[in-house]
Amino acid sequence: MNYQYNIGCSLSNLKGVRDFIRQSLKGQDMSDVEVSAIVLAIDEMCSNLMIHAHHCNPDHILELAVTTHSDQIVFEIVDSSSVFDINQFSTPGLDNLVNEKRKGGLGIRLVKSIMDAVEYFSRDGKSVCRLIKNVH
Repeated sequence: MNYQYNIGCSLSNLKGVRDFIRQSLKGQDMSDVEVSAIVLAIDEMCSNLMIHAHHCNPDHILELAVTTHSDQIVFEIVDSSSVFDINQFSTPGLDNLVNEKRKGGLGIRLVKSIMDAVEYFSRDGKSVCRLIKNVH
């Protein structure tokens, strides 16, 4: 199945993202905990893009796509920002975060621990963040 959803880059629209992801995962053989973890990962990636790439401008659009296969679910977040590949980002150690009393820095670690693959590339002049979750 293929699902599509476009949303303005306002943090108030994140509930719609979460609802869209939950609805797209209905019928999948997954526990509520697995679904919630995936929703959390997609919410984190969308909020990061909204805040850091689009400065919460509701006129900027994120395109979300979910494609379900028998062995995996592919999530794509497409936007017009420059590609920021979290795989190239060195996540700070937990000890450093605690010692520096920093807020932030855990979202990328969280996304990588939930999803089985995170890929970044350009397509048709847009940035694509592809997150893959294998289905067991």
